[in-house]
Amino acid sequence: MVGTSTFGSEFVALKMVTEMNEGLRYKLRMFGILLNGPANLFCDNEAVVHNTTIPELTLKKKHNSIAYHRVHEAVAAGVMRIAKETSEMNIAVMLTKLLPGPRLKELCERVLF
Repeated sequence: MVGTSTFGSEFVALKMVTEMNEGLRYKLRMFGILLNGPANLFCDNEAVVHNTTIPELTLKKKHNSIAYHRVHEAVAAGVMRIAKETSEMNIAVMLTKLLPGPRLKELCERVLF
C-alpha cells in the first residue's frame, strides 16, 4: 500500500508543479520574455516517469486520474519534459533519508556552493 500512496502523492506533486510552471511561463510572457522549449522536471519515482512520458500507458488508479491527465497533457503539449533523477544525484535525498556523514556533506556542498 505504501507504493500506491507514494505513486499518488508523486502525481499530485507533479500536477502542482505543472500548474506552477505554466503560471510562471504565462507571467514571463506578460513581461515580454519568450521561452523556447519545454521546462525540464526531474522525478525519482520511475513508475511516475514512465506513466507520464510513454503515451501508450494508461493509469489504473482512478483516484489519481485528474493529476495524471493534467501532467500527461502538459508533457504531450511540449510544455514540460520529465526525466528520471537517480538517488545518487538527487539533492532532496538529504532532507528525506538518513545518510552517512560523507554523503550528506557532499550533497550539502552541492547546494551551498
